[in-house]
Amino acid sequence: MKVAQFQMVVSDSKSANLNKVKEWCENVCREDVDLICLPEMFNCPYDTKQFPAYAEPDKGETWQLLSELAGKHRIYVLGGSIPEIDEDRYYNTSYLFDREGREIGKHRKMHLFDVNIAGGQYFKESDILSAGDQVTVVNTEFGGIGIAICYDIRFPELLRLMVLKGADYIFIPAAFNMTTGPAHWEITFRARALDNQVYLFGTSSARNTDAGYHAYGHSLVVSPWGEVLAELDEKEGSLVSTIDRGRIGEIREQLPLLKHRRQDVYELNLR
Repeated sequence: MKVAQFQMVVSDSKSANLNKVKEWCENVCREDVDLICLPEMFNCPYDTKQFPAYAEPDKGETWQLLSELAGKHRIYVLGGSIPEIDEDRYYNTSYLFDREGREIGKHRKMHLFDVNIAGGQYFKESDILSAGDQVTVVNTEFGGIGIAICYDIRFPELLRLMVLKGADYIFIPAAFNMTTGPAHWEITFRARALDNQVYLFGTSSARNTDAGYHAYGHSLVVSPWGEVLAELDEKEGSLVSTIDRGRIGEIREQLPLLKHRRQDVYELNLR
């Protein structure tokens, strides 16, 4: 599977952001990619107070563009995330489209980023957003694809549940900040990948110092062995990787962590 991740600078113009995605997709698809992935909140500023102004209902403008790009280029499109409105609630939502442009997966961020770090970041998504309640894994020609969003990665139970549901690859659109990014970004992705023996893709927005929220960037790919296979810096750019699914089986056979779980002593259940 050939994957392209777009670490884009997000502006306050939705139309400009969508046009940028369209142009980038046209260019990167010349490299015969199978799947593209965008960052968290790629069509709007990462600012909770602004989410309602940019929010779209199901099958809205951004959904339509992603579906069209998938069908036109015959690729899978994992649409980062956007603010979604459903009746009177707002969600941080990611969509996955197949090569025909059909929606085959939808994940609403389950864990909302409410933090107040001394000397660092204060942010409260729950002021505006509601939390999702689904563990999202989709079967594809390449195997199981799991989807989580940013802060979701900090909850090991969620990623383990994805693997137990058949995930071989987990994609995490994200926007870690300049407090948590330098401290936790790489170590968290490496730990979750090696604990669950999956490929883990973290796709961040690029750092925009003119914006109110400064993303860490550093989009990356981590192997089932916990190796960082590729990583960007903080600037806008593309990360294109060719992934060997066979490596998953080899590692799980040589170091059978999942088989060695003591299910006679403990278990993990999805309510």
